[in-house]
Amino acid sequence: MWKYIKWGFRITVLIIVAAFLHYTLPQRDIVRITGTYNRLTEVGANSIFYASPDSGTTTNTVDRRDIRFIEAVYPDGGPMVYRNEDTGWIWPPYFKYDSSNLQAEATNAISPKDKPEWVAVTHYGWRLPIFSIYPNAVKIKAVAGPDVRLIPWVNIVVLVLLGLLVLMLWRMWAQFKERMIEPAMDDLNNTLDAVDARADAARDRARGFWGRLFGRK
Repeated sequence: MWKYIKWGFRITVLIIVAAFLHYTLPQRDIVRITGTYNRLTEVGANSIFYASPDSGTTTNTVDRRDIRFIEAVYPDGGPMVYRNEDTGWIWPPYFKYDSSNLQAEATNAISPKDKPEWVAVTHYGWRLPIFSIYPNAVKIKAVAGPDVRLIPWVNIVVLVLLGLLVLMLWRMWAQFKERMIEPAMDDLNNTLDAVDARADAARDRARGFWGRLFGRK
């Protein structure tokens, strides 16, 4: 039973870490921009998926913000909507302060269906319509066409560094366990064995005493 609990805990942690990295690391979509607009948006229970009010977003009330949006479509015709908010110095560390400039770039990149202009939109986050959650666009770059191959160098470098960090921490833990925990456990087991041996000896002496005592009777 304990084995299944441990594996369940490990899998849960792995899923949480993978979801965190998938949300935070930059992704790039090749899309055609169809429109841009500002909208007074009510931010409530889903506020963790929006920028903090003090990172450049105009805040009218506690729960309502004027947020910029970018509308786009994928090469296969599927729709996509990005929000365009500053991140400031808070998490995630994109240090984005140019949402106004990015909105101007997006507006300038609008193109019709019969004469498409394709761009690569770098963003982080997820698009979950049911919860009114939008990925945050951080960069727009023109590309030659919808079939351009984009290599995620940033993600590769980050994941390699994280892998090396995990490997280093695992090695440090293994050495700590080998040098500190295992000897301590051995000493504890030896102590418990000695206590058991003394207890057995005391029991044997007691049995011998009572045996001799009753034998005299």
